[in-house]
Amino acid sequence: MNSKRPKTGGSKDKPIALVGMMGVGKTSIGKRLAQKLDLPFVDADEEIVAAAGLSIPEIFERFGEAHFRDGERRVIGRLFDDQRKVIATGGGAFVNPETRALMLDRATVIWLDADIDTLVDRTSRKNDRPLLTQGNPREILTKLAAERNPIYAQAHIHVKSNAGPHEAMLNKILKEIR
Repeated sequence: MNSKRPKTGGSKDKPIALVGMMGVGKTSIGKRLAQKLDLPFVDADEEIVAAAGLSIPEIFERFGEAHFRDGERRVIGRLFDDQRKVIATGGGAFVNPETRALMLDRATVIWLDADIDTLVDRTSRKNDRPLLTQGNPREILTKLAAERNPIYAQAHIHVKSNAGPHEAMLNKILKEIR
């Protein structure tokens, strides 16, 4: 189900920030969305890696999640400049209250949502997800979704995904923002 949220902040003139669980397709959808809208695309995780000079797993290992989230908040804050763009954020970025408030104020926030089976399938294709290395990925994703989905629900727009091609989700997003 797609639904526009009657929250302030969503605007055709603001950047578009994609939020949601890891594996939902924020980067791949974001690139396609940016291309369709003729906007620049930025992956917040790539910007964090560039700023830190370390991979995300290395940041987590050396400094912990709290340090990573602090750097993530600062990098995302810098991404909201005067240029309209599509920004893919990390799965936990929107959970941070300061980052969330900044995003809701300065961007149109779109929650990309998918069921656990889809997330497990997609995240199993890569081993660069630090939070999934600490146990059973399905159990971890289920727990994270239970914690995060009520927070993601604060986004301006909610778009459900399925295991099908990203093009279907892209079309849902385009319909919602136009």
